[in-house]
Amino acid sequence: MIFERAARREFAQAAAGISVALLAILASTQLIRLLKDAAGGRIAPEAVASLLGFAALNFMPILLSLTLFVSILLSLSRVYRDSEMVVWFSCGQPLTAWIRPVLKFALPIVLAIAVLSGFLSPWANYNTAEYKQRLSARSDVSQVSPGAFREAKRGQRVFFVESIADDASRVGNVFVATMQEGKLGVVMSDTGYQEFAPNGDRFVVLEHGRRYEVEPGTPEFKVMEFERYKVRTEDGQAKPAERSPNRLPITELVLDDSNQARGELLWRIGMPVSAIILALMAIPLSYVNPRAGRSANMLIAILIYAIYSNMISVSQAWVAQGKLSFWVGVWAAHALMLVPLVALFYKRIVVQMPWQRRRA
Repeated sequence: MIFERAARREFAQAAAGISVALLAILASTQLIRLLKDAAGGRIAPEAVASLLGFAALNFMPILLSLTLFVSILLSLSRVYRDSEMVVWFSCGQPLTAWIRPVLKFALPIVLAIAVLSGFLSPWANYNTAEYKQRLSARSDVSQVSPGAFREAKRGQRVFFVESIADDASRVGNVFVATMQEGKLGVVMSDTGYQEFAPNGDRFVVLEHGRRYEVEPGTPEFKVMEFERYKVRTEDGQAKPAERSPNRLPITELVLDDSNQARGELLWRIGMPVSAIILALMAIPLSYVNPRAGRSANMLIAILIYAIYSNMISVSQAWVAQGKLSFWVGVWAAHALMLVPLVALFYKRIVVQMPWQRRRA
């Protein structure tokens, strides 16, 4: 029908704008956090783009679910505000006739949410953890950030480099503090560079510097000046990322009988189901008085979304802790949300419609 195509087109236009806005906000927040970690030397600068992409895949199910809910709500609120819904009811069409176009618009998005939460998000979580393991296993020299102190080996080594050449071949004004066998050693050098031996070993060569060695709590210390000070460095062995439940694809997760796996499975099933229920709830919730604003129902919608999301999170936590059976938790939150859904439809159809007809 013509009205269905027009409704889906309006839903799509609203969803496009909302998704871009939400994606920009979430991506900007995540980017600021990653840049802060990169500036502090906790992650490599070249890892920011990859980690940002993995994070985007991780929060896309929630973003799409919220986008679907808000886009339908805003579009139908506009229909009420412009008095188009009065014409709709005058033609004998019930409010439930909107269910069909809403579901046709929502099903592709719900399918995308299911694929993201079931496969792509856990894949992103696993690759994020594996990528961070590889970065943490790199040598101390490769993790240097100019102008920032960097800890290594669980605080046993602290180093600082004031400047690094564009090709990363030389460094300037190097400070290294190490704790070995109860003695504190401090090395300061004007310049340094990396050197590779014929057998492939990597060395850091410091030039024109001093080494101070002192045993804490005693007045004895040693001072040594050097022209060249060579230190062997090597990359650590990257450990494989732990395959926790939030990193497993849903095909492997259903075979895991642990409480943590059951809780994770509950959340993944709940994401697409909640998206459908929220899309349907937006139909009766979109009612507004044409003479009033839309702020009231938007506040109610945000409150309902927050309550629904928290109910799913609580169910997941209780199942993971063994306080709630999986077969109860998987449907309890959704069944509770069906109560206000049916009540809102009843209020708009049975209670208000006769009053609206008498007034007309």
